[in-house]
Amino acid sequence: MALKLGLMTGYWGARPPANIVDLAKRAEALGYWGFFTAEAYGSDALTPLAWVGSHTSKIKLGTAIVQLSARTPTATAMHALTLDHLSEGRLILGLGVSGPQVVEGWYGQPFDKPLARTREYIDIIRQVLARDKPVTSPGKHYTIPYPEDAPGSWGMGKPLKSITHSYRPTVPIYLGAEGPKNVAMATEICDGWYPLYYSPYREEVYAESIANRSKDFEIMYPITINITDDIEAGRLSIKKNLALYVGGMGAKDRNFHNELIVRMGYADAAKKIQDFYLDGKRTEAVAAVPDELVDEIALVGNKDQIKNRLKVWEESAVTGLLVWPKSEEEVNVLSELILG
Repeated sequence: MALKLGLMTGYWGARPPANIVDLAKRAEALGYWGFFTAEAYGSDALTPLAWVGSHTSKIKLGTAIVQLSARTPTATAMHALTLDHLSEGRLILGLGVSGPQVVEGWYGQPFDKPLARTREYIDIIRQVLARDKPVTSPGKHYTIPYPEDAPGSWGMGKPLKSITHSYRPTVPIYLGAEGPKNVAMATEICDGWYPLYYSPYREEVYAESIANRSKDFEIMYPITINITDDIEAGRLSIKKNLALYVGGMGAKDRNFHNELIVRMGYADAAKKIQDFYLDGKRTEAVAAVPDELVDEIALVGNKDQIKNRLKVWEESAVTGLLVWPKSEEEVNVLSELILG
């Protein structure tokens, strides 16, 4: 099956990238399916889409992801409604719970019950966009209207319906998720899924979770592609990222990324990476990342090697790849490799 191709810009570093509009316009001209942004605890994911959307006309505009704890569900729905109008129906709303370090450390919100929170959050967004009745939610995490007997209530809240009519009665909602239950929920209540790490060689890892997906359900995988003749050097940046996530993103006894690598069959490596990383031995943690793991979740090599290895992705459950080109030349090359 032909893969869709998305241009991923992620979140900003210390400064905004200088060429995102030029990259987006070039990607649109080459037939890229979408342009995607993200957020962590710096730049937001929504504002760049408005900017890029004003300079393009066809390419889809997606968030990968908007963090649930950053905004109330009705606020996110307002962003979605507004951007969908301005882009004439090009928005893809990608959502995710992020992790406890960001949620509790940056937003000052509890990370409790992520599945239940996600389900309530998406239900409220869909109510706002459908606009067939005033929005209500009796949920434990998002109660709308605010209860009259709750602390600080003035007792004046009433269900409301969006003043602005939606461009579409719904927008595609994708979920960033790792755990099997989260992914299964995505197939139930969402239109697509962003995996963090996915191996087309080990599809059994998520086979049960995605078994009930609809035929139109999208699996858009953010993949690192390093085009180089120096395979070892090309793997290094990917190993550094894996060492950070598998070793340092979370506590020793609860790291979602580490747990995923264990489920993928690399339990011994996952333990070594984490032990080294938490002990401050970052170089050793990077060295503990297996070459085989990198080669399963990423594409490193010359153009011919990458083209050959794309075949297994085309035969997988993945429907599209999100790539990080840094220049218009890379936008061109990746289009040639993936779109033909």
